[in-house]
Amino acid sequence: MRYKLFGRTGLRVSELALGTMTFGEEWGWGASKEVSKEIFDAYANAGGNFIDTANRYTEGSSERFVGEFVAADRDHFVVATKYTLWDRQGDPNFSGNHRKNMVRSLDESLKRLNTDYVDLFWLHAWDFTTPVDEILRGLDDLVSSGKIHYIAISDTPAWIVSRANMLAELRGWTSFAGLQLQYSLLERTPERDLLPMARELDLAVTAWGALGSGVLTGKYNTQDASEGRAAMWGDIPKRSLKIAAEVVAIAEEIGCSPSQVALNWVRQQPGTIIPVLGARKLAQIEDNLGCLDHALEDAHLNRLEEVSQIELGFPHQFLIDARDFVYGGTFEQIDNHRR
Repeated sequence: MRYKLFGRTGLRVSELALGTMTFGEEWGWGASKEVSKEIFDAYANAGGNFIDTANRYTEGSSERFVGEFVAADRDHFVVATKYTLWDRQGDPNFSGNHRKNMVRSLDESLKRLNTDYVDLFWLHAWDFTTPVDEILRGLDDLVSSGKIHYIAISDTPAWIVSRANMLAELRGWTSFAGLQLQYSLLERTPERDLLPMARELDLAVTAWGALGSGVLTGKYNTQDASEGRAAMWGDIPKRSLKIAAEVVAIAEEIGCSPSQVALNWVRQQPGTIIPVLGARKLAQIEDNLGCLDHALEDAHLNRLEEVSQIELGFPHQFLIDARDFVYGGTFEQIDNHRR
């Protein structure tokens, strides 16, 4: 395991994060406490220190398990949790991005985690109702209080994130150091705006869904989707199965698992991108960790690029097509270190 600097901070996090949405069986498809501990130990023993949880995961069991598992060496681990999602149905102030829910949710998370602080506090999803300055000032106050060390933002449009960090910089508030998003060979739309923004602003990116709800393991190419989690998202598109087939083919050629191919494709994209590993069984986390033992060659990356490519859309494709007009035929002669 190697470590990465988390965005524009000095925080060192492992190159793979452990997602703990599977810690607990309240949602019907998670892992028991005993199996969750096995998964945690396998990750920690491989050198992993970056644990990702949230207030809503398995009705709070995820945070309780994580708190117990890290207790013996709390300061070693980088524990990240999130707020936004509801803790009480039907009550408008028990969800959202606003300061009241922010403070209440964090305090409840700290109780479940049985810790005085969290290393990283994520805004989980944009609510389109709370002003950006209310959020940033609230989070900055929590950093000043010592309850959180760093802040980050998840599942939010790029224009909001960029505006927020510019506002934080101008006002001297703590700015977002990381961005969490869905990213995989099946979901490459973040390449349009979110990932270029992250590189420009030096935001660390944690990628959830790197295995496409299991589709990229190849199991649905030979198995009914109703037998797995992918059924939650509806029918599996033929395009997704075609991409999965190419992942399986490359895995067979280089002697590794399809999961390792899919994870390494994410790891080898430009910028600081950290896949979030999710597992329900010990064998799954052990297999995922095996991606650290190899890397994809350019030929494999090119094949995966071709089978999964997306249209960038406007204005991105337009600006590519207009390069001759913008650069007067000199684009290839300019060594642009920011490209």
